Amino acid sequence: MPPHDQPIALEFFAGGGLARLGLSARFDVAWANDLDAMKCKAWRDNFGADGLVEGDVANIQVDDLPPRPALAWASFPCQDLSLAGDRAGLTGGRSGTLFAFMARLAELRDRGDPPEVVVLENVKGLLSSHGGRDLVAIFSSLSGLGYVAGCLEMDAAWFLPQSRSRIFIIAVRQNLEIPTALLSHHDRPCVFQTPAILKAQAALPNALKWFVPSPPKPSVSLPDILDPTDTSWWEADKLTIFQQQLSDKHRGRLDALLGTPGRHIGTMYRRIRREDGLKQQRAEIRFDGKVGCLRTPAGGSSRQFWLVVEGGNLKIRPINPREAMRLMGVPDSYQLPKGTLAGLKVAGDGVAVPVVSWLSEQLLAPLVACSRS
Repeated sequence: MPPHDQPIALEFFAGGGLARLGLSARFDVAWANDLDAMKCKAWRDNFGADGLVEGDVANIQVDDLPPRPALAWASFPCQDLSLAGDRAGLTGGRSGTLFAFMARLAELRDRGDPPEVVVLENVKGLLSSHGGRDLVAIFSSLSGLGYVAGCLEMDAAWFLPQSRSRIFIIAVRQNLEIPTALLSHHDRPCVFQTPAILKAQAALPNALKWFVPSPPKPSVSLPDILDPTDTSWWEADKLTIFQQQLSDKHRGRLDALLGTPGRHIGTMYRRIRREDGLKQQRAEIRFDGKVGCLRTPAGGSSRQFWLVVEGGNLKIRPINPREAMRLMGVPDSYQLPKGTLAGLKVAGDGVAVPVVSWLSEQLLAPLVACSRS
């Protein structure tokens, strides 16, 4: 294996490689793995075939992993943990694949080659899954492997015009003397130590309170995201149906904007709401400068749409894959998968690139440097 100029990172559950994009300034992502053939093709199209292993994480052989990994990143499946899912938690067949990843960590330890830092990333529902017992199980598993850990809640809205809150569990080897500059305390609070994090960690023994500084204000806004070449605006019949799906509250909000000068860019989800005992499909709009959390396009409520109000007129069209990638902080040089749904899936299943970059720069790389000094 050729020499590496930067510490080696392993990208488990790699998807289309969005974590890799965020880590690449400080780490060499020399190895990656995913089960999804479409996502693996996207990874290869953008980064080449070297280092990617397509297949079940349970079947990974430890001898296939590069020596001296500094970081193991795992954005493991969220479906069983999401508040919008069935809440099977870590007993579910998808989110439960985390334990196959833990088994690979155990093999690296037994090889005498444990990563100095481990990052687990998932949805906010992880904190409350099974009454918090799933989080306790994760911390217990990491402890058994020789790690001590702490959580952060980082919202992509700190970096991008997308509301996308995610939980990051960052674990380090138990024998590491952690610099105080990397830890939060009452005189030095961290915005990513949210009330939900503090409540969840109160039930965990020896949980670390990481410190990551607040980032600069985002430089990207919704007009920067909008693709001017996309002309798939709805015809009048679809606009009429949309108007019928608005609640009185949302209709009033839209009518007020239609009478306001200037150009206003917002977004819309369709959701099923129960009203008077009956299920109704509702169109829900927001004009606060942010897009709701991108999701995979599996269900009817998962797609988001642009709303552009200008001069008393309304235009609506779906958010396209390139725009979804921009909302994830992915550069336009990234080669999209063929097909709209495939591109939206890679974006919706990914992790926001600037969030990973900030976490890598401010915490992960300094932790690795401390452990190797």
